Amino acid sequence: MVCTHTVFGLSASSYLVGPPFLVSMRTSLIILALSSFTLLFSCQPDPPKQFDYAPGVTVFEFEPTTKTAPVNQPPVILPDGMVYVPGGYTQIGSETGLDQEKPVFWTLVKPFLMDQHEVTVGQFREFTKATGFKTEAEKFGDAGVFDDKTKEWNLIKGTNWQYPYGPAAGPAPDTMPVTQVSWNDAQAYAKWAGKRLPHEIEWEHAARNATNSQTLYPFGDELTAGEKTLANTWNGHFPDYDAVTDGYHRAAPVGTFGTSPLGLADLSGNVWEWCEDPKVPYLDLLNQTPVNITEQTERVQRGGSFLCEPGWCHGYRVSGRSGSTAETSLMHVGFRCVKDV
Repeated sequence: MVCTHTVFGLSASSYLVGPPFLVSMRTSLIILALSSFTLLFSCQPDPPKQFDYAPGVTVFEFEPTTKTAPVNQPPVILPDGMVYVPGGYTQIGSETGLDQEKPVFWTLVKPFLMDQHEVTVGQFREFTKATGFKTEAEKFGDAGVFDDKTKEWNLIKGTNWQYPYGPAAGPAPDTMPVTQVSWNDAQAYAKWAGKRLPHEIEWEHAARNATNSQTLYPFGDELTAGEKTLANTWNGHFPDYDAVTDGYHRAAPVGTFGTSPLGLADLSGNVWEWCEDPKVPYLDLLNQTPVNITEQTERVQRGGSFLCEPGWCHGYRVSGRSGSTAETSLMHVGFRCVKDV
């Protein structure tokens, strides 16, 4: 708090008139009155704290009293397969969600470009052909697959981005979101493509349609519109049964379920998406607590997957969060990229 202790140019001696025995009392009363007046009207609270969380992302301690509209000027020609995300003010998190989604805080996000859908198997194949890149699952020789029969996760030999459910399940079509890629693998692809992974604040800003929309999902509060299903999720009680009312027990080809009002596909369900950031409690983020990055540090994932259902994982809500260590490869985790404008 900043206080200004001025007495408006007046001195106590200006008021000292009278017999000596009254001067001391009068002096005390005048000083006390003027001090109280000064404290009452001159103390101003410190302005709300704000800081740059990342280039293009400002975080506020409290809701800004003045929200100056950012400059939004889309490129004349958008890169193929990317959507322009306008800048703006957005509340991140949910007070009715899980503890890891609290507290809600305000941010200002600059405009950027975002892949319309998750990176596909076909796009990742182009990357590996051009660079000879080997994913961590390929180096390890196995990756994580959920077994419908045993209801357990297993490391299956020969599982990788080409065979995300194991060799026995056959190769993934090029139109599917690439999975069994680690955070490190996603970073390598993004760099090759001249892009980067989104910060989770950018991801949620885009999922809120760059308008601070407060619906559960990017497209509203319901997973269906009439007879149309709007997201690929688990339809039943996980892991006991999946009614497959959305048509897909596992991942669906990208864009199958349409797009959000902003024009982005699969922000809810299908596969989780890697983000740039380490996964930390929001209070630590707001307090700018330093993060000690180790092999055990989880990286943020957003968007939920085909394994999510509200009874155990309502992760496909806009504010939903998950995370895994940077070398982890799983059959329901992929990514999409962003690019600065």
